[in-house]
Amino acid sequence: MTSARVRGIYTTAITQLIEENGLDVVQASDPIQARFDTDFATEPADVTLETTRDRQGVEVSGVPDDVDEIAAELESLALDAFRWEDAVARGTVFDCEVLEAGGGSGATVDLGEGRRGYLTYDDVDGYVDDGNRYRVQVREPTPPWSDDDPRVVPTLEVQGGLCYLSGDRTGVSAALRGERAEELVGMTELLSVDVPAGWGLRWQRPAVDADLEGMTDALEQAVTRAETLEDELADAPDDPGEPQLLASPRRTAWCWFGRETRFELDTLRRDVETTMPGHHRTKAADRAASAAVDFAEAVSELDNATESEDDDFPFAAVSEQFGPTTGDRLEIHHGKPDGQCFSLGRGEVTDWDRDGSITLERSMRGGGSYDALGVAKADGDVAVTKFREGRWWYPTTYKADDGSTKGTYVNVCTPVELFPDAARYVDLYVDVIRLPDGTVEIVDADELEAAVDEGHVTEELSAKAMGVAEAVERALSK
Repeated sequence: MTSARVRGIYTTAITQLIEENGLDVVQASDPIQARFDTDFATEPADVTLETTRDRQGVEVSGVPDDVDEIAAELESLALDAFRWEDAVARGTVFDCEVLEAGGGSGATVDLGEGRRGYLTYDDVDGYVDDGNRYRVQVREPTPPWSDDDPRVVPTLEVQGGLCYLSGDRTGVSAALRGERAEELVGMTELLSVDVPAGWGLRWQRPAVDADLEGMTDALEQAVTRAETLEDELADAPDDPGEPQLLASPRRTAWCWFGRETRFELDTLRRDVETTMPGHHRTKAADRAASAAVDFAEAVSELDNATESEDDDFPFAAVSEQFGPTTGDRLEIHHGKPDGQCFSLGRGEVTDWDRDGSITLERSMRGGGSYDALGVAKADGDVAVTKFREGRWWYPTTYKADDGSTKGTYVNVCTPVELFPDAARYVDLYVDVIRLPDGTVEIVDADELEAAVDEGHVTEELSAKAMGVAEAVERALSK
């Protein structure tokens, strides 16, 4: 049976989802132990799920088939959930070449076939220069919507859930101090599995709660993975060669959660614990919001069984406390169904309403023309964008410096979320325009069809996008 270790702000909801699907959660944290009437085992995990740093989704890494199984469940939560496979998965081994060294704390490296990595100088013995070649392993993969390159290190390591084997270590150690560390190291001698030559063993903190059988399973799993990795690298030259993929023992998938997905996660969590409306939406907004949510739920007398609608999300309270509100600077994060994310620039919030509506104004520069409108850009133009939390579209009206309108562009997207620093959504390609003469037209429907053919957008989501576009077209034509 597939086992998973879950961490981050979505842990309770994902644990409930996994339990409902007959899978096992292992190495559960103390809060999860207290919330569930389940005896969680302390044993190796086939898959690990970690909330991304920006709290927009989760990394799912581990045994390939098991990663697919769990990522598929997360993707099916709602229409605005997406998942992507990572070509630079956690634990993957490459031969790389340094592309750019010098300033900063590390160098950009070429991993082959257009892939990039980031090698910190502290992880390398000696001076790093352009053209140097290293054999590296992916230590920290990055989601496709991030601008960061995955961190790579010039050493090999394999995880066993409760422990890991490292080619950069010797002997046996523990990530603890005192008697517990000594106990773990001493118990290793009682296990029926030997640490392979060339590898050092380090026990992780959760191993303290494992019995001898659990420790044996963890070490056995780590040894098997180390031997498999050695077999995959057996034909590789001793010295690093041209940038290329050498071994990919694990798989990493990224799941991005939209607004509707977060509310589905709320529903799952509500089956287990008191959960305020918009729990995950609020926690995703700002790190400081997490403590406020925890406090509110701790003192709340809400009935856990009460179902809440999306409209119950306390936008005004969250926005007034953490932003955005009038006078704030806000960026537009324009996500794409293939996993990429672009900035459409920053603007000033000039109007704010408690119903979740804001107006954002951006100053435009001259040169080129506005997409689909065919109207020239000029210095002094202003883009007036009106967002509303949870809406599947938003309009941008372009105005000249004399106040005349150059046209309106309505973007169809997954439900908008207004976070303190940015408006976030995933663009669904199809859009609606209104020209200065009043002509209204749906554009880029062919791009949406192509995205469906390429597997980036589901048929159901495509139908939703076209329905939204047609409704907007009718409204603008009146």
